[in-house]
Amino acid sequence: MSWLDDISKDNAFDVPFESIDLQKFDYALEAVPFQQLTRMPSSIYASTSTAIESTAYLALEDFLHASVNGLWDTFWGHENDITPFYVASLHDTNLRFYQAEEAIAKGKIGGLCASAIMLKNPRHPQGKWDDVIELALLRHDIGNLSKPHISIIGEALFFALRVLLARSISRTNVPLSLSPVFVLLVNSQFGGVVRVEGDLSKLDFDLDNVYESAAVWIKNHSRVAISKVDKIWNKLGNANWGESLKLEIGSVLMLEDSNGEKGYRIDKVFENDGEVPFYIASSVEDPRKPLFLYVGSHPSHLEPAWEDMRLWYQVQRQTKVLSVMKQKGLSSKYLPQVTASGRVTHPGHCRRTSGNCDYPFCGTPVLVTGPVGTTVADMAARFDSDEAITCCHDILSALSSAASSGIRHGDIRPENVIWVKPDMRRAYYVLIGWGHAILEERDRPALNLHFSSTSALQEGKLCSASDAESLVYMLYFCSGGDLPVLDSVEGALQWRETSWSRRLIQQRLGEISAVLKAFADYVDSLCGTPYPVDYEIWLRRLKRQISDEDGSEVETSR
Repeated sequence: MSWLDDISKDNAFDVPFESIDLQKFDYALEAVPFQQLTRMPSSIYASTSTAIESTAYLALEDFLHASVNGLWDTFWGHENDITPFYVASLHDTNLRFYQAEEAIAKGKIGGLCASAIMLKNPRHPQGKWDDVIELALLRHDIGNLSKPHISIIGEALFFALRVLLARSISRTNVPLSLSPVFVLLVNSQFGGVVRVEGDLSKLDFDLDNVYESAAVWIKNHSRVAISKVDKIWNKLGNANWGESLKLEIGSVLMLEDSNGEKGYRIDKVFENDGEVPFYIASSVEDPRKPLFLYVGSHPSHLEPAWEDMRLWYQVQRQTKVLSVMKQKGLSSKYLPQVTASGRVTHPGHCRRTSGNCDYPFCGTPVLVTGPVGTTVADMAARFDSDEAITCCHDILSALSSAASSGIRHGDIRPENVIWVKPDMRRAYYVLIGWGHAILEERDRPALNLHFSSTSALQEGKLCSASDAESLVYMLYFCSGGDLPVLDSVEGALQWRETSWSRRLIQQRLGEISAVLKAFADYVDSLCGTPYPVDYEIWLRRLKRQISDEDGSEVETSR
């Protein structure tokens, strides 16, 4: 296949899709479940055991099955509950399709050479080549991070041609949209895609030299597109799970933004259960000032919705929201401030401007903000009266400032509120975590069974009082209110209805402060209505309460 080698060296192949298009598709599938049961075994053991090889094929079939079912249920399941597809694997001795479990049971695992997404065919339940929707080749060595090996590309091309030939002579009505054939190239960590299409009427078939005929057609009359190889399984064998950049204490991260290149030293790492990691860092130029540093997902990663979306909201979306606030002139000590936002850079020559840089994590988005404090979730003690009133005042002040420019938070919870203690000055609270903020009507808030508003859970959007309602829930739980076990939206809504109707929330907050009880009553009266929160009157009442208790003046910055 010297001709194929020559073409590959010249980088003559197109790409089947742009990475950014895949990432946008990932983002659109944020809530789509891809439930897999079988993990891909580690590459360390990939070639040493028949049992491991069997598990690898089961994991590949499971990956294809989860992908097909997840997409079908999302886009077409409301019209037809039964998916028209199934997954099978191909045996090289007779080129027939089997379920991997069946091949394993018959001791034929060594002969499996491909897996496929198949269209169900009642007349031929064993499967035919023209029923193939997509093929996947599982090989130990598929290539490096730039492109697949020539040998596996050649293998994929001949598999694709066989499918094209089967479709061309099929008696079934094959949709025109299936004219290209997609072949996945995967091993236990990485994957790539080959797309093949072309005019089969120009295939000059020679029975005495089948492969030569096929090679001539592929070379002269086909259109081949090949993606680069990318990571699709992590070390635990979970497919579609991104490996985010992990930094260690003492390491220095170089960041490039509009003002040039800056260095940040990692001073502390936060990896709370269920939360994406973030860091406390300090500028190399000014190490005395601590800052929050958030690291996004590497731009070449094609991870899916759950892990990648959380990173995207934490970094890219929050950067956008905070930038909008800055552009609109919002200034409040109760809001986070952007210190820097840019991308990871590195010493030496960078190839990012001309292609994909080989340096690890080059181009990864980073956000740096201040001030730094302790999250309410990490505060060991419950709120007392002073803390609860101060927190309510400060967060309402942040919400008021944002609301003046039409911005709502959408994700108020203990992890997104920090307690800041400046030297020799009053401690205060800052509302962080603006990645899920509502800037436009089409934006959707985060959903949390304990802290989301009733409107967010019922309708997937905020009413005028939703942020205030979430603040009330946070104050209630952080002041000793009973934390129920909630495992469904229906259960969460039932808890809210019962708690408000029996006035359990008002009673608990009333034990702390009369003004907090009154505020909860006020929020209850607004929930579900179009009437906006009167921030000014409640800020004045809370400010007066704080001033009366310690005789100091409280800032309400706008």
